[in-house]
Amino acid sequence: MSGHSKWASIKHKKALVDSKRGKVFTKLIKEITVAARVGGGDPNSNPRLRTVIQSAKAANMPADNIDRAVKKGTGELEGVTYEEVNYEGYGPQGVAILVQCLTDNKNRTASEIRNIFNKGGGSMAGAGSVAWLFEKKGLIVVSKGKATEDQLMEIALSAGADDLTTVDDKFEILTDPHDFWSVREAIEKAKIPTESAQLTMIPKNQAPVSTDAARSVLKLIEDLEDHDDVQNVYANCDIPDEVMKEIA
Repeated sequence: MSGHSKWASIKHKKALVDSKRGKVFTKLIKEITVAARVGGGDPNSNPRLRTVIQSAKAANMPADNIDRAVKKGTGELEGVTYEEVNYEGYGPQGVAILVQCLTDNKNRTASEIRNIFNKGGGSMAGAGSVAWLFEKKGLIVVSKGKATEDQLMEIALSAGADDLTTVDDKFEILTDPHDFWSVREAIEKAKIPTESAQLTMIPKNQAPVSTDAARSVLKLIEDLEDHDDVQNVYANCDIPDEVMKEIA
């Protein structure tokens, strides 16, 4: 989990930067639209929609923006149709990278993502080349001041969580994707606020990389995440502590 926890910290810092740039709203609106299209516009019966709406509220997105995005997804309002597509590739020192996108033009997005890989010292790969190196998991993060470890562990494990670990000033709970919603709801019913809760991709193994390669990988990931169609980027390398201190 140590390698993943580093990536969680990086993602958190990146989210703060994105919120200042306004990019987070664009990505959330796309996700809300797709979630509503796939599972319907009622968040009570659509866990994916419920989760992203909660994320949107946490990011202080106006309720009107959320409502419009839902209605575009259900077809009540005219809007762009987005497709979910993954792109796979390799970064510096052979680091495996998985890119999740929502796009209205797969050919354009594929070309632009390929260019970003090439400029960042990496290369695109065929479907399935690196996806097998990752597994889908639910990740719920709770600040230590909001619950004791024993209290949270009892609630989470009883609801079906796989593991709970302590990382700095936070608790990280991992779940099977099918148990994510029930674990999250159990924590909410206990009135314990979560810092974040999402389905994510966890690398099965963390590949060691040099300090210079780690910096290059992080720059490539940053460039990929800056693309408007990119929702998430995952890599399977273990960032050296020296580089983590630089971005702290």
